[in-house]
Amino acid sequence: MELAQVRLLVTDFRGCYRFYRDVLGLTPQFEAPDGPYAKFTGDGGPAGIALQDRAQMGQVLGELATAPAGYRSLVVLRVDDLDAYCALLTGRGAVLAHGPAPMTDRMRVAHLKDPEGNIVELQEWLAPRAAAN
Repeated sequence: MELAQVRLLVTDFRGCYRFYRDVLGLTPQFEAPDGPYAKFTGDGGPAGIALQDRAQMGQVLGELATAPAGYRSLVVLRVDDLDAYCALLTGRGAVLAHGPAPMTDRMRVAHLKDPEGNIVELQEWLAPRAAAN
């Protein structure tokens, strides 16, 4: 089994599309700012973050037609230089909700929200876990 994507169901497709492409700087597989579907990838690996118009998916699975209340997901992206990446994102209009700050002795994080309220965590790994003996 291979992870292909994590798909976020959104009502503000255009706003989320611009956020993931223009603010986070992810690359869309194809240009589709009006949806109803788009997949974004980073610099490595085949897996990505996809957006799906909630109303369209609601036609397939009726219970998905109504937007849920509260936080729905936490998308995690690993970056090499957290401070530089946060400066880049805030320069593009992003508002950090938290950080950059230590999360553990091996990781620093920052958090922001996409236009739908999904939380995006940016991680910088400071030291790899020690190999198990």
